[in-house]
Amino acid sequence: MQLAGWYGYHCPPSSNAAQIVKQGIPLRDYFRTQPKKAVFASFFLYAFSLGTLFPRLGDIQTSMGIDKATLGFALIGLPFGVQLTLLFADRIVRKINFRFILIIGIALLSISQCFAALSQSTYTFAGILILGGAAIAVIEVAVNLEADRIEAHSGHRIMNRSHAYWSFGFFGAGITGAGFSQIAISPFLNFVIITVFVSLITFLLFKSYEPAKPRREGVVSQNKGFVWPSWGILMLVFFSLSAMLVEGASIDWSVIFMRDIFNTVPIVGGLSLALAAIAQGIVRYFADQFVDRYGPEKVSLYSLTAMVVGVACVVFAPEPVTALLGFLLMGGGSAVIFPLAMSAAAQRSEKTPEENVASLAQFVFVIFLLAPPILGFIGEHLGLRWSFALCFPLLIISYFTVSSLNSKN
Repeated sequence: MQLAGWYGYHCPPSSNAAQIVKQGIPLRDYFRTQPKKAVFASFFLYAFSLGTLFPRLGDIQTSMGIDKATLGFALIGLPFGVQLTLLFADRIVRKINFRFILIIGIALLSISQCFAALSQSTYTFAGILILGGAAIAVIEVAVNLEADRIEAHSGHRIMNRSHAYWSFGFFGAGITGAGFSQIAISPFLNFVIITVFVSLITFLLFKSYEPAKPRREGVVSQNKGFVWPSWGILMLVFFSLSAMLVEGASIDWSVIFMRDIFNTVPIVGGLSLALAAIAQGIVRYFADQFVDRYGPEKVSLYSLTAMVVGVACVVFAPEPVTALLGFLLMGGGSAVIFPLAMSAAAQRSEKTPEENVASLAQFVFVIFLLAPPILGFIGEHLGLRWSFALCFPLLIISYFTVSSLNSKN
């Protein structure tokens, strides 16, 4: 069955934007006939919205007059909002259309950052970010499930490439934020501009999008709270923790690391975040063909090795260039770990795909967001080099749990 037919919309498999225009189909309906590209766009826009905050953290810290530990505490609103919402995110995704989740969720995420930028109290800042964390939780589950469904119906891997566009979105946000910071545009104005742009683009592109059908229908658990993971999902949690901490550390603290350790200008500090994101994006974009050829376990082992080398470069960096190389390797090394874990979770049969993905996200994605308070506390008392060194123990654990990617285990 062609995907176009699956959506109830006749279109030849070789269709592209130019052909659609020639056939008299409005360009706004393009994603109805190109579901893979719709998923790629959803990941990009989600990441661009989320990533707007992080390159401006140094400026927000300065404007609030707080230290690294206090900034880390202020950012705890994000993981709290994520964890609270993940308790029922699977049911939201099951009941609400994907396009509505994307349009409303991205707008809420962006707006929360605008109000957070105006905060002068750490408690107000954290409280506002709870709203952003709630949006993150629902969007995260929704976009990954949509990617898995289209992957299942098309018969081709797209999960890693989908996450590549997430990284490209973060790269775009990093470069944009660094540029705004370099020319002394306030974080609030920066966030308002991005909110208007991303919300409008998301609405125009997805207002007519029809989401994919579920991979399979299953019996929905009557559990109304915490989605406890099965043993297989728990092993995927242990496998994924290192990549999420490495990625979270890069996103949250790379800019401040470059500023505090090497006294770099804003554009160079922003480059550390951008390099990690672009390396991650490039690896993810081409990863699916290597996963098909060599298998997820072998690809993961090479990825973990790259992360170890990257973290070592950052921890022991004698000059900015070595640190930038480290962030590049950390981004590339962490690229495939989480997407592969998400695919493995969605394919496991103990529970429904929604519950498996949500339970994995509940445990793993929070590490990505808890990195600010944990690493901020360590950075304030021991130094940011020690904060990044915390990644080493989790990388060792990941080496011993690579086999969890086999959904038949």
